[in-house]
Amino acid sequence: MASSAAYPDADENLEAIITRIDQKSHKIEALLKQQVPYPPLPTFPPPLLAHRIISSANWIVVHRAMMAIRDVEGMFTSLDPEYYDILMKYLYRGLSTGDRPTCDQCLKIHEQLTEKAGLGCVLRSLADTVNTV
Repeated sequence: MASSAAYPDADENLEAIITRIDQKSHKIEALLKQQVPYPPLPTFPPPLLAHRIISSANWIVVHRAMMAIRDVEGMFTSLDPEYYDILMKYLYRGLSTGDRPTCDQCLKIHEQLTEKAGLGCVLRSLADTVNTV
């Protein structure tokens, strides 16, 4: 990992990214408290930086939103198709946790997403090693 001395703006950029993630997290928390049947999944792409803090912060927000989804088909009406591959990456991250409720929810969403987006979505998310979640 590069030192912050080599990239003087790195700490400022990291703070800005974390602030943005935090703001989206608060927005999703507010929707969850309103008991929206399918809260909107965050629409920020996976971090291009291989930075664990950003990746973990994204995962926490997406995980909370995914676990609150009750109507999977309804969720797809509010999710732009350009985010299907990113959602698939987060589903595989959720499956990798080994947590039973998380895996059950991820498999439920995975089934619907594969029907909707096709097997290409699975292959693209597995083959993309640049954008990690």
